[in-house]
Amino acid sequence: MKETRLLMGMPVSVEIVDASATSKELAAVLDYFIGIDRTFSTYKPESEISRINRGELPESDWSDDMRVIFMLAEETKQRSLGFFDIRKPDGSYDPSGIVKGWAIYQASKLLERRGPGKRGFRDFYVDAGGDIQTSGHNADGESWRVGIKNPFNQNEIVKTVLMKTPSCGIATSGTYIRGEHIYNPKTGLPANEIVSLTVIGQNVYEADRFATAAFAMGKESIRFIEAIPGLEGFMIVPDGAAVKTSGFDRYVLP
Repeated sequence: MKETRLLMGMPVSVEIVDASATSKELAAVLDYFIGIDRTFSTYKPESEISRINRGELPESDWSDDMRVIFMLAEETKQRSLGFFDIRKPDGSYDPSGIVKGWAIYQASKLLERRGPGKRGFRDFYVDAGGDIQTSGHNADGESWRVGIKNPFNQNEIVKTVLMKTPSCGIATSGTYIRGEHIYNPKTGLPANEIVSLTVIGQNVYEADRFATAAFAMGKESIRFIEAIPGLEGFMIVPDGAAVKTSGFDRYVLP
């Protein structure tokens, strides 16, 4: 069972490989993303983050989710030596660089809790704008497969990776779809030394936040990812050359 909706300004897809799955499970996950958008969208004037940015909501009134995201953002800032920062030069906050991966991962946990029996669903994937959390196997009983697009030709796949079981997450940061939207917080300038960075690991939350942080580092990003246990990376630079971490190939489809 699979469904795709346009949410948070991007396609969000959920597929559950289980005969007991119903539309209620899919709706629960998709509704969860609607709630996330209402809380964290900087484009919605009524969202919680927008109210915080306007000074209308004191910290004592923040939601639990907002507190978690700010805590995780600060942790990521420290671990990335300041290359990840949700505070923009104008003083406002934009947590989108951490919220998406975190939300995808939380949605996957929702499926694990909602499935039949004590163990819940075990074979599924959740995809939001190309960042993906997988669990178990696809309908053919094989590992889920994800294609990494050529940033210079969106119709071409440059690598196909196997999402390892029992769970796996993948996230890509790049300029080829949304333009120069990632900034180096240390200079305030757009990060444009590389065109895409794909990070893969056990969960999409870790992959997404460190893909965003590393992208801001430019060509040093691949060394940063290499140093984080459990993560592997694949970087493409403006001249089309690709650089990967030492363990990336163990995910690549032969």
